[in-house]
Amino acid sequence: MAESKGFLRLAWARDHMPVMAEIRKRFQAEKPFKGIRVAMALHVEAKTGIFALLLKEGGAEVKMASCNPLSSDDSVVQSLKEDYGMPVFARKGETNEEYYEYLYRTLDVQPDIIIDDGGDLTKIVHTERKDLAKNIFGGNEETTTGVQRLKAMERSGVLLFPMFDVNDANMKHLFDNRYGTGQSTLDGIMNATNLLIAGRTVVVAGYGYCGRGIAMRLKGMGANVVVTEIDPIKANEAIMDGFQVRKMNNAIRDADMVITATGMKDVVKYEDALVAKKNVVLANAGHFNNEVAVSEIEKRSLEKKDVREFVKRYRLENGNTVDVIADGRLVNLAAGQGHPVEIMDLSFALQALTAEYLVKNHDKLERKVYPVPADIDRYVAEIRLKQFGGELDQLNEDQIRYLNSWDEGT
Repeated sequence: MAESKGFLRLAWARDHMPVMAEIRKRFQAEKPFKGIRVAMALHVEAKTGIFALLLKEGGAEVKMASCNPLSSDDSVVQSLKEDYGMPVFARKGETNEEYYEYLYRTLDVQPDIIIDDGGDLTKIVHTERKDLAKNIFGGNEETTTGVQRLKAMERSGVLLFPMFDVNDANMKHLFDNRYGTGQSTLDGIMNATNLLIAGRTVVVAGYGYCGRGIAMRLKGMGANVVVTEIDPIKANEAIMDGFQVRKMNNAIRDADMVITATGMKDVVKYEDALVAKKNVVLANAGHFNNEVAVSEIEKRSLEKKDVREFVKRYRLENGNTVDVIADGRLVNLAAGQGHPVEIMDLSFALQALTAEYLVKNHDKLERKVYPVPADIDRYVAEIRLKQFGGELDQLNEDQIRYLNSWDEGT
């Protein structure tokens, strides 16, 4: 019988995730998650499927839901259920009610560990399912938006268990956020629109690691890139990297395309859409679908129609028209296949090793947001460097002594 599309996508991902393969050997032998229950809310596609299977191969009982209504790959969901017997609650195009129902069903595993992306699973445990918190060792958070929410919870004194900020590990944000988001965002936009990038004026909202990666890729493909920012330091970085920096309401007037990557709501306001260039393409690379004010555009537009599979055109009160990709949801997954496989190999290796650290050390941890331990970050870097064929120099004893001295001359 022919292997399914989802099975083949999982197999392809596994074949191109060499760091995870190295970890898998030890997990299969040692079973570090034996007896551990894991609830996951991630984008359910091939790479996350391999991560979930890695934890299962390490002895865990895993249940998984999607962390976004439009980011699931239905073929992968089907394969995880039918070929691997994993409880997965997800489908592409979930209603809001289904989205939360699936998160609740994932938590029915009564988890020891939660793996979250965006913070909704963690929020439910802290609001509607506090009964579960006493048995939860802690968890991991994958993305910038979720980390922002966790740190707000810690500041407010309401965090009920330790959480690890996987997003800010060096082998995550320096690669996933920059190179992964940069490539996959453009993959999603080009899949949705079939438009040329070269020669277009594109506004990138936000010059953090995600925005920086998007801007780099756009520049490499010949776009004229304009950056919007609220931080003067990042704005100076953008200028020195060769980009213009303007206010959104000014920049959007000349833009063929706008891409948001900020973690903030209403970055593109309805008032911006009114003065935008006709048929400007609006896309969002952030986690939640509120960076472009789609709900306001939807409410106040005179007409809307689907003009391509992933593109909806709105005619506004002043007659202007704007094209919104994937209802303003994260474009790389809603209209594409997410980050490149090799990038997620790094991120999920960090996730797996940090989850193992949590199992072994949870009784020593406080109700705080912790960084990924530096030795885990370095270990993942060393494995990947070796696979690239890279080599490192080493300091000799005299150099180490010099490095640690304060009175030795040049």
